[in-house]
Amino acid sequence: MTVNGRRALLIGLSILLTFAALRVSLHLSPGTNLTIGGYNIHHLFTGLLLVTISGMPLVLFHGNSRGFDVLAVVFGAGLSMALDEWVYLITTDGSDASYLLPISLWGGIVVIALTLAYLVTLVFFARHCVRATSPPQPTQDPSD
Repeated sequence: MTVNGRRALLIGLSILLTFAALRVSLHLSPGTNLTIGGYNIHHLFTGLLLVTISGMPLVLFHGNSRGFDVLAVVFGAGLSMALDEWVYLITTDGSDASYLLPISLWGGIVVIALTLAYLVTLVFFARHCVRATSPPQPTQDPSD
């Protein structure tokens, strides 16, 4: 099993930076909403759309191009958007004011931290499994 460390880093950074950007921007302007046809589109739904669009090619195709790096960043950003609202929508009434409640902030921090810990754990175990399953390197006899 191999792991793409650069892609893991890109996903992790995009998760963290998107979460921070969302929280800062919505704290500074809490009434900002994406409304289409009279419907309030939470960033959970936008995030799920980004995860779907970027995640499928990441799973189905292999490569190390810039295009895959962009897909990894979009995937991380979408995942962060979706996870940021997970606790908020479960524990509050979903209003703009509720987004600023401590349960929403700390819930988001915990979910993002757990996601990043999961990412690091996957990378660690993938690298550990590669070392454990790779064939031993031939040693040279010093008498040769």
